[in-house]
Amino acid sequence: MSDTALASFPYQTIREVREMLDAGAVTSEDITTRYLDRMSALEPEIAAFTTVSGDRALQSARDFDTRHAAGEAPKSTLDGVPMSLKDVLITKDLRTTCGSRQLEAFVPPFDGTVPARLLSAGAVLLGKTNCDEFAMGSSTENSAWGPSRNPWDTARVPGGSSGGSAAAVAAGMGVFSLGTDTGGSVRQPASLCGVTGLKPTYGRVSRFGLVAFASSLDQIGPFTMDAYDAALVLEAIAGIDPLDSTSQPVAVPSYTDVLKQSGGSLEGVRVGIPAEFWGEGLQPEVSETVRAAIHQLRRLGAELREVTLPHTPYALAAYYIIAPAEASSNLARYDGMKYGYRAPGNLNSIDSMLATRDFAFGPEVKRRIMLGTYALSAGYYDAYYKKAQQVRTLIARDYTQAFEEVDVLVGPTCPSVAFALGSKVDDPLEMYLNDVYTVPANLAGIPGVSIPCGFASGLPIGLQILGKHFDEAGILKVAHAYQTATDWHKQHPAL
Repeated sequence: MSDTALASFPYQTIREVREMLDAGAVTSEDITTRYLDRMSALEPEIAAFTTVSGDRALQSARDFDTRHAAGEAPKSTLDGVPMSLKDVLITKDLRTTCGSRQLEAFVPPFDGTVPARLLSAGAVLLGKTNCDEFAMGSSTENSAWGPSRNPWDTARVPGGSSGGSAAAVAAGMGVFSLGTDTGGSVRQPASLCGVTGLKPTYGRVSRFGLVAFASSLDQIGPFTMDAYDAALVLEAIAGIDPLDSTSQPVAVPSYTDVLKQSGGSLEGVRVGIPAEFWGEGLQPEVSETVRAAIHQLRRLGAELREVTLPHTPYALAAYYIIAPAEASSNLARYDGMKYGYRAPGNLNSIDSMLATRDFAFGPEVKRRIMLGTYALSAGYYDAYYKKAQQVRTLIARDYTQAFEEVDVLVGPTCPSVAFALGSKVDDPLEMYLNDVYTVPANLAGIPGVSIPCGFASGLPIGLQILGKHFDEAGILKVAHAYQTATDWHKQHPAL
């Protein structure tokens, strides 16, 4: 690797790595080796990974180098670029645990659609990242393999449930990572770790091969250094998939062309500021920093408008009925009979299932299964699950009406900066409140992105930008314009 290439390592964008690889300034094997070495050095402190696929990554990197030396054009912009995947995305011949003892030894026989698309594009898989068990959590403290840590302060959480992916990017352990967002699990850790995190529209990216938590809410999205890189990754993974009946036949535009054409200007863009995003529990420093970021959007030409989303106060309650209800159904498959962990001993089928689930599921997963089962039970279905779905419809309607007046909505991603490890594990309700600004987008199925916009007490703060269905280009345009005018996304922790 040349001195010039070393200058930006390990915080290189996809474009920078692409330019170096194409120019021959670095080999994919060299840069992959350097990332693996950095992972080895930092992992005891950060714990971002559950499985490191070093040999596999180096073989993929050498494959790119061989093709490049032979004069072949790269398969894509991602060809030869090191990345990681959240440990809920199915990968052939590579352990997928979902952060659970239930799947500790599970090695899938096939790739999910998103991993397959990235690998076909030539991306180099460094490993699988840590997460809350079955993606249920806001701090990555629910993983059976222990918590990940925030690179900005290792005594604090990286967020969740995709905390390992966010921490990996923030710590410079790979160029980008993939996570999943069911109630904010890409945007919230992106905010707490000071990286860019994109949740696409529900149906924009295939969920085939994503181990399900809540099937009507789950969506896969990237963690990147900036919005332009997020656009590059989204171009690679978006699009209809015949293996996923919920993926939508909506054309995938060239997001990067949109960003290039915008020139960093927001002239003519109507930006809505929801009154409900500034309520009780929002840290004053977060509020001030996010409002300063919004005024920066005005300086870039955006028109600011106050809007209202009147049913937002009910979103968290509705979410924590719908998501556990779907989880209780999805996790019924882990019975010790088909695959995954099975309790030892000469037990009948009922006792075996009880012993298996009692040992292999952690307390948060058990809590949500019980909540969901209760909400779906006879006599309570109408009072809880049906009512929550009706509230969901009202929330989606709020967003539809708001987007008749504005192009995007902006506000805080999280009500606070990263909190201390262990400070909220004994208070589920306090933990759930971390999702207060993110869950409405999942209920409505709209896209959202969190980008760094400042710091409080040395910890990152995220600006959330929400858009209309399938208008990822619109929110990425706003994010890119902001990042062109600021450098918050270029600040990294001292590790």
